[in-house]
Amino acid sequence: MKRTALLTVFAVFASGCCAYTRPFRAADGTILPDSVATTEYATIGGTRQHLWFRGRDRHAPALILLHAGPGVSEAPMFRRYNAGLEQHFLVVYWEQRGAGRSYAPDIPPQSMTIARFLSDLDEVVELVRHRFGKDTVVLVGHSWGTVLGTIYAYEHPEKVAVYVGVGQFGDVREGARLSWAYALAQAEQRGNRRAARELRAFGPQPRTLEEVLVMREWVERFGGSFYGDVSMGDLIRAVLMSDETNLVDLWRLRQGSRFSMECLWPELSDLDLRGYRSFNVPVFFLLGRHDWQMPARVAADYFATVEAPCKRLVWFEQSAHYPPFEEPQTFEHVLIEQVLPLARTGRRTCPLEDDTR
Repeated sequence: MKRTALLTVFAVFASGCCAYTRPFRAADGTILPDSVATTEYATIGGTRQHLWFRGRDRHAPALILLHAGPGVSEAPMFRRYNAGLEQHFLVVYWEQRGAGRSYAPDIPPQSMTIARFLSDLDEVVELVRHRFGKDTVVLVGHSWGTVLGTIYAYEHPEKVAVYVGVGQFGDVREGARLSWAYALAQAEQRGNRRAARELRAFGPQPRTLEEVLVMREWVERFGGSFYGDVSMGDLIRAVLMSDETNLVDLWRLRQGSRFSMECLWPELSDLDLRGYRSFNVPVFFLLGRHDWQMPARVAADYFATVEAPCKRLVWFEQSAHYPPFEEPQTFEHVLIEQVLPLARTGRRTCPLEDDTR
């Protein structure tokens, strides 16, 4: 039997297995009475989508993670590197349409639009608000997830306590131009003729998905995606080592990522979020100083134009595109010490003087 057929059989078999996530227990082994630890499927936007709900205290502010991609479920990565957030927030790990366990071969490609994802997000927000009695939620978007978080926070401030953008999108075309320039400069500096040849073949404005993937591969190889010791291999191992995921989830991650990118790239490639400037919620940008995958310079320029009752730009000096995994302690500290107080009190203005530099 061919390898792909074996994987398909394995996926079909394993997809019927029940998902599991460990409960929160006291020192004597009993489950904490107000804790939440469930994983389930819900029908969202007419499709079957997967969610984790985890928190030591169900009464804590709800935090919805909007993962990267499109189509790259980061739930296992956040669980591996940032599980400490579950001690302070009710964390919702949502695997978006076409990603992770929410991927299915029969998802209509025409449903893969930004508007549809925003509608899905609204259903998730309403599910969380009604089930757990929350007025508002914290939205934390990473990379592609910042597209959803930015637009949703702008359009639905009454449902959002704080918006946090990590590896924030801005002008996608300008970001691609700077990514290309970075990769080409690195190729020339390192004498990598293959990289220089491939990058020059399509120029500073990649047009197709294949060209974008080539560019991103070189950006990653040259240190523009990961700055420190963490690598893509480490993130893949985080998927495989989790007791909540397995090889099938890795297969779904690959399938969902390709499917989602192919469907969404035509719309995403021309996106410019700079039209969303005036917010009625606190806005945080968490940027890796060495990020050239979604160049931090573009996000910082966008941040300078944002108007919000409270806005803060936090630089991660030892990170590129993945601050939650490259500097997990600093990432958690910002969310717990700066974002959590706003979410708890419902306050919109900063308690301390803004540091926007």
